[in-house]
Amino acid sequence: MQNVIFITTYRLLNQFESYRKMDLTFASCQLEPRSSQTRAGIMRKISLSGSRLIRVSAILIVLLLVALYIGLPTAMAIVAIVPDNNVAGSPPSGFALVELHTTDAVKLRAWYAEPQNGFVIILVHGSGGGRNTVRSYAEMLRDNGYGVLAVSMRGYEDSEGRINRLGWKGTFDIEAAVEYLRLQPTVRAIGALGFSMGGEILLGAASSCTAIQAIAVEGATSRDVNEYTSLPMNMPWYRNFTHRVFSFMVGIMSGDEMPPPLAESIVAAKNTSFLFIAAGNNGDEVAFNQFFYNSTSSRSAIWIVPNVDHTGGFSRDPKEYEQRIVGFFNTTLLGFGNSLDMGATP
Repeated sequence: MQNVIFITTYRLLNQFESYRKMDLTFASCQLEPRSSQTRAGIMRKISLSGSRLIRVSAILIVLLLVALYIGLPTAMAIVAIVPDNNVAGSPPSGFALVELHTTDAVKLRAWYAEPQNGFVIILVHGSGGGRNTVRSYAEMLRDNGYGVLAVSMRGYEDSEGRINRLGWKGTFDIEAAVEYLRLQPTVRAIGALGFSMGGEILLGAASSCTAIQAIAVEGATSRDVNEYTSLPMNMPWYRNFTHRVFSFMVGIMSGDEMPPPLAESIVAAKNTSFLFIAAGNNGDEVAFNQFFYNSTSSRSAIWIVPNVDHTGGFSRDPKEYEQRIVGFFNTTLLGFGNSLDMGATP
């Protein structure tokens, strides 16, 4: 976006200069002053007119830059804290509505299905909606014998708390989910599956929620400017300035602090296995997930789904998606298969 702004500004300046030169040429061709004094007066008026045009043009360009570099990220920050008015609906077959309680006194609601194999997957939605948006994934995991705890993060659907669509306080919510599962007598081990914001929340919670032994994420990238600049290509100021403004404004409007970088949490979760899933049509997504994978390659796998957009893996081929997700959890939680790479190659 920054490159487009520079090119547009450059073209506008050239265009305005062309118009000024055209005015001067037109005046010299059309007017034949009777004296040097008259000629000087006319040229002075033209010069003043051209200077005024340049000043107005400069003001417009400054306003355009302010709108793009300040106004746009500020508007996006407002969207990040807009309340979610979606309705969760009735639980899927075999699920019950349950309540979770965070350590910062927020009540969350979730769907819970007990496991047939002793293993439960915490299911975390993206920024666009609560647990109702992951209903099909919950049913898929249930049909494969896994228990499922599909949680609506704070501020989503019928969960309490203030929303932050970047998930900056998501670790509190994941800790509440883990604590709930600790109290269930049929649960032997815990895994997790998250999408976009939900994936980022899970990665951020990995270092503190060590009871989660396996984490699969689809579409995870970054939650703030500190995470965005973890990629070398995003370190120049013209690449990250709008992200800095966006992160700053989200912090001001929400009152939340930016969380520690995802990569730090991933590396610190030394006993957790990871599956990183990225959309092949999204270059940034591929770059971030490759970065995550490289930092934990000995205990992780990566799947770049070809010819899909953000979180489009399941809709592209539900059967293949099921095989890969279930294969990952079977390998890491149940001990089936020979290696972590089973069903999780690019």
